[in-house]
Amino acid sequence: MSVEQEVVQIPTLDQLLAASAATPEFAEAAHRVASEGRGNERVVFGPGNPPVKVVRALCGLLEKHPALVIEKIEVRGQSGCSDYRGELIVNGGERRFRFTWDCAWKAAELGWKDYFGEPDQIRAARTFGYRCFQHFEEI
Repeated sequence: MSVEQEVVQIPTLDQLLAASAATPEFAEAAHRVASEGRGNERVVFGPGNPPVKVVRALCGLLEKHPALVIEKIEVRGQSGCSDYRGELIVNGGERRFRFTWDCAWKAAELGWKDYFGEPDQIRAARTFGYRCFQHFEEI
């Protein structure tokens, strides 16, 4: 069955937090970013970091490292049209992760083209949500 034929089940932020070792305070702060669209004392990020892309990076970390106790994260990222790349600094520098989320890359990997023959980044982002990471690694 191709990706086009199957329904891709993407865990929600709630599900990822529930399955993680993140502190309740961090979970509440992550929910606030998702609902209010701005950073806070436990999820810190500056201008140029769209909250929706920050949440995608948090979801990637929660999925890849569910046993990680997270109290606070600083996100240092740069957002482009189809991509978001940067670094997650966990608990004041205790652990660091570098990531590149890129829905155009994911679409190209799958051979998905839009009407103009370009990688169908909108379709990839809608289908895979936060799972469009080209790479996600600890540094």
